[in-house]
Amino acid sequence: MTKNLEVFISVDVETAGPISGEYALLSIGACDAYQPERTFSCQLKPTTRKADPKALEVAGLSLDELDRTGLEPEAAMGKFRDWVLELAGAEADPVFVGFNAAFDWSFVNYYFHRYLSTNPFGFAALDIKSLYMGATNCTWAGTKSSHIAKALHPKLEGTHDALEDALYQAELFRRIRSVER
Repeated sequence: MTKNLEVFISVDVETAGPISGEYALLSIGACDAYQPERTFSCQLKPTTRKADPKALEVAGLSLDELDRTGLEPEAAMGKFRDWVLELAGAEADPVFVGFNAAFDWSFVNYYFHRYLSTNPFGFAALDIKSLYMGATNCTWAGTKSSHIAKALHPKLEGTHDALEDALYQAELFRRIRSVER
């Protein structure tokens, strides 16, 4: 059943590699795109030791450290689901918003279904890059974050910290939507 209200939730992840199922989801950051002070973040225990060293280096994460301090995937996804549902409430549908949403969505969707058998976002995600392309009629190459930042002048920037990146993405999303109207 579709509700009339939507809550746009900016989500970013850090992972141990390029594809879910073979590489672990290591960190989730999320915020309400229009009330960015409403946030969620967690780090997960790795489900495998398989890792792309560049992915770990970029995110500044250690599999050994996450083995000690991260949440079990089922617990992490349960906490994330509960936060999403509380944020949306009974009146609204949560909408997953991501920058290059296909990547982040693939991990979040896989982990929700693998560990909880359901995804509170349903089966779709809103991609900020595609939204920008449609709003500005730019080329796909023009949707790189550096190009979008030059055009929109956000106050925040991407850092490869999942929560900080979710906040940055939310700012880009709001700026694109204000240009679009």
